Amino acid sequence: MKSETTERQPLIPAAHFRQQLSATRRGARLARLLAVQQLADWGWARDGEAVQTAALLVAELAANAVVHGRVAGRDFLLALAVSPTAAVVPTTPATLRIAVSDCRGERLPAPGPASQPTDEYGRGLLIVETLAARWGTEPRPPSGKTVWAEIVLGGGPMG
Repeated sequence: MKSETTERQPLIPAAHFRQQLSATRRGARLARLLAVQQLADWGWARDGEAVQTAALLVAELAANAVVHGRVAGRDFLLALAVSPTAAVVPTTPATLRIAVSDCRGERLPAPGPASQPTDEYGRGLLIVETLAARWGTEPRPPSGKTVWAEIVLGGGPMG
């Protein structure tokens, strides 16, 4: 039998998290683990759909930063922000903005399927586009870019 938890809206006006990580596979993995832990610390169920979706988005964005946005000796930045909307309008679910910034300013290719079904790369932005309510890129002066994605977190932290 599955236990159900009652969820309520966030009691915090807004929540923010920022962490610089090494532009390595280990850094990308740590970004995903930190995001899940931070959302759990803020009160969302670790095994909930929203947290698992956030983990996938962080994994894709961090992997892109490490593989395509890496500059030798430079880190990437993971930022998480929960919108304050849910605290202002109680019936509005919280929105999580995930942002990953790297040091390369090149534009991203349009999301699309990999060239070949057996290709190991080429699906990341398609996954982001599918899972996110909204996503986009912004320049990060003096050089670099930020790729962000937003998801609805649902009912809010567990009570």
